[in-house]
Amino acid sequence: MICGMLPTIEWRDDAVVMVDQRKLPEQETYVECRSARDVARAIRNMVIRGAPAIGVAAAMGLALGVRRSRARGAVRLAAEFHGLCELMAASRPTAVNLFWAIDRMKAAFSEAARAGRSPAEIAEVLVAAARRIHDEDVAGCRAIGAHGAAVVPEAGRVLTHCNAGALATGGYGTALGVIRAAVEHGKQVAVFADETRPFLQGARLTAWELLRDGIDTTVIADGMAGPLLREKRVDLVVVGADRIAANGDVANKIGTYTVAVLAREHDVPFYVAAPVSTIDLSVASGDGIPIEERGERELTHIGAKRMVPVGAGVWNPAFDVTPHALIAGIITEHGICRPPYAESLPAACAQDGDGAER
Repeated sequence: MICGMLPTIEWRDDAVVMVDQRKLPEQETYVECRSARDVARAIRNMVIRGAPAIGVAAAMGLALGVRRSRARGAVRLAAEFHGLCELMAASRPTAVNLFWAIDRMKAAFSEAARAGRSPAEIAEVLVAAARRIHDEDVAGCRAIGAHGAAVVPEAGRVLTHCNAGALATGGYGTALGVIRAAVEHGKQVAVFADETRPFLQGARLTAWELLRDGIDTTVIADGMAGPLLREKRVDLVVVGADRIAANGDVANKIGTYTVAVLAREHDVPFYVAAPVSTIDLSVASGDGIPIEERGERELTHIGAKRMVPVGAGVWNPAFDVTPHALIAGIITEHGICRPPYAESLPAACAQDGDGAER
């Protein structure tokens, strides 16, 4: 039985509770965030990760911050809230869902303030808005899965990179949502999961999720994807995204670009699965997407053990950009966008409300 609803994050009384993804699969433990700063720290330290999940966490963190605020008067509360928005925005720069969620919360705050709501009432408005964002994300992932299942063969062998599952979203997943939906439709799916160096999200998280659902899963080292594709053991590639530019260029976990190039070389279709909140029409191409660089320890160490000699330089970008020409389709909750993306992506965004640029 496919579940896909892992306890990624939830609002619980006066706390935001999330599974600590750094400790999976060895330990299933939970972090209880009691302040907006706690939530921002959890995002920055990758207790929670994945663009949609980061957006949900940021929304809940802002609601938590206002609910626990001791500011007196509308002006002071507004100043505190906007300071918390800046704090949240600085946590991780590449995932556009973070900024999309912050903008949603800003709009909810402004509307409640203009209506003359008290601080306590504004806090409850924000809690409701954060819960809506969470619920919408889960529903959107299920719709992505339903659309994407059509591209999976009846006996489909799927390669994925990083983790774009329930743990990366409010629940169910984007790329893994496509896989889950295909299985729910009776298709026989086998998954190859890149380990995804240096943080090992594929080996630790993707495999853990899929095995919980009884889906055939094989973990490979990142450098093994080429031979696997050459031997014609993969029917399609499906990955997630952290930001999609207006021309269809996609920023995703480092190593995704390499997989896309290999897929093109071996005539294997390469799909991206993501909600329209990940589309950033204000960025013309991948050249305009900020790429987060993380600390060297993620690369030099595995756990407590140092693997790189002291003195060696380290370059650790968390993401890379896959050019749109390598992408067969971008699977959203409103359907599959095809080239030319400069036309299909704005059309998808227009179905998600007013079509405003993100």
